[in-house]
Amino acid sequence: MKNELIFNSDLHFEHNQWRRELFFWEDELKSFQNRLEELVKRWTKKEMLVQLEHYQNQFILQDDVINTLQDDIHIHEISIAAASKNGKDLLDTTLVKKHIEFRNRMEVQRHIYRDLKKEFFKFLTKYM
Repeated sequence: MKNELIFNSDLHFEHNQWRRELFFWEDELKSFQNRLEELVKRWTKKEMLVQLEHYQNQFILQDDVINTLQDDIHIHEISIAAASKNGKDLLDTTLVKKHIEFRNRMEVQRHIYRDLKKEFFKFLTKYM
């Protein structure tokens, strides 16, 4: 296996990509929430309200996850900036390992979020 050099700027670039993705998800969740509010006004059946509450809870949970990921990116950026300030343009293995773990978290979250959206759109198709 070939050793590749990983520069702070590479990780910073990826962090910016993740931030944009998370901001997009935040905006989407707001529009999904608006849809739920429309449906609450239209439907009064108990089983429908239970489903609406399920999505409401899922969106709140996703919002919390997004906020946590944004905070974690910020903390990691501070660590990278500190390394750069100390003249280390190449990251040490601890920061790189942390970054790779974070990349995996983002990938898992993408799947969770995508599945939730798919499920929600099926739900909307059925009831809108």
